[in-house]
Amino acid sequence: MLKKDPIFWMATSIFILGVIIFGVTQNQLWLFLLAGSYLLRPTLASLNIAKSLVDERQMSIQYRSGNIAFATMIIGCIIMAIYESNKGDHSWEFFNAIVVIGLAAKALSNVFLIGNYRESGTKIIIGVGLMIVLFVFLENGFSVGFLAESAPGWLIVLVGWLAKKFPRTIGGVVLAITALLLVVILGKGFVIGQIITAVIITIPLVTAGVSLIVGDRIDADSTVDVLE
Repeated sequence: MLKKDPIFWMATSIFILGVIIFGVTQNQLWLFLLAGSYLLRPTLASLNIAKSLVDERQMSIQYRSGNIAFATMIIGCIIMAIYESNKGDHSWEFFNAIVVIGLAAKALSNVFLIGNYRESGTKIIIGVGLMIVLFVFLENGFSVGFLAESAPGWLIVLVGWLAKKFPRTIGGVVLAITALLLVVILGKGFVIGQIITAVIITIPLVTAGVSLIVGDRIDADSTVDVLE
């Protein structure tokens, strides 16, 4: 039985709005609002927003169904990428991008939602550095070119390691490095591949840099307790 609470009526409104706009414009892109209406409750629950409107049973169901749906989507994208690649159609790159972005988003959220922002920031930076090294390796193999082009990735790994000792300073350095990487990546061409690369690399680094500067929620709570 559907739980008719404020979230239900918000989701219903989004659904109806999507159908109406589609009927008026005949643009099928507006039908994506229907997906938004379905994802509203689990998204709010995951972000601890309107938590009182979601009970433990719903949380358990959303967790399990969400993992199943995510795995199904990733597997589906991989199958489509292989299929399009075998046909010689370069649209497989879009499915590949969805897989990379989805996995990166899940990894980023898993690390960041712990609440220990500085530790999370360190892990994110090291992860991004290793991801750059992996991409370079997949493109060049183990060669002299790999050793040269992977240097920025190893530098980012080193910066992530130093973040444990100098979090605020490294946070500022990471933001500066991110700006430089953005210029370099988009400087190679403002095309879909470069844009996706920029998003995958810069968003985690910006998140990590800000996390290192802001500090830990856990430490802040402990400070408040001491003062009280």
